[in-house]
Amino acid sequence: MLVQANDSVVLLIDMQQKLAPAIADTRAVEQAAAWVLQVALQLNIPILATEHYPKGLGTTVPGLRELLADEAVLEKIHFSAWREPAIKQKVATLGRRQVVVIGTESHVCVLQTVFDLLAADYQVFVVTEAVGSRTPDNKQLALSRMQQAGCQIISREMLAFEWLERGDHESFRQISKGWIC
Repeated sequence: MLVQANDSVVLLIDMQQKLAPAIADTRAVEQAAAWVLQVALQLNIPILATEHYPKGLGTTVPGLRELLADEAVLEKIHFSAWREPAIKQKVATLGRRQVVVIGTESHVCVLQTVFDLLAADYQVFVVTEAVGSRTPDNKQLALSRMQQAGCQIISREMLAFEWLERGDHESFRQISKGWIC
């Protein structure tokens, strides 16, 4: 199945200031997440973000936070974002059936959110470059488990090409410049 721009919402999970330094290859994960958010903004795809216990883990890292509307950032205490009524309500209100998930940690909050979204009959896509864990092994195990459960594991280029659908899309040139990074 392809990701459809008109049926997608991006969910950024817990890319927070006090957690980010512990994430393996954190700079690359943050850059990939920023790129996904920028493409979503260019294509008017809704974005939601979570912050897990921000009093302890801090707020979303500045480079990503500046891309988010204030009302798009939602606090959570459950590992799975889907267990938070406010987040479930926001996603449901958008009326979109595909959720593109990015963020940290792959093997905890991302994985549990993905499993709950799948159980709620959403089509879920995880952008491999834009998720991270403290260890590469935990990230790989999480990606494997999510894929076995029915989640689509995709790259950021797959995502962009599927959202764009055509080479003559008005945003193609601007978005494709980011593929060189």
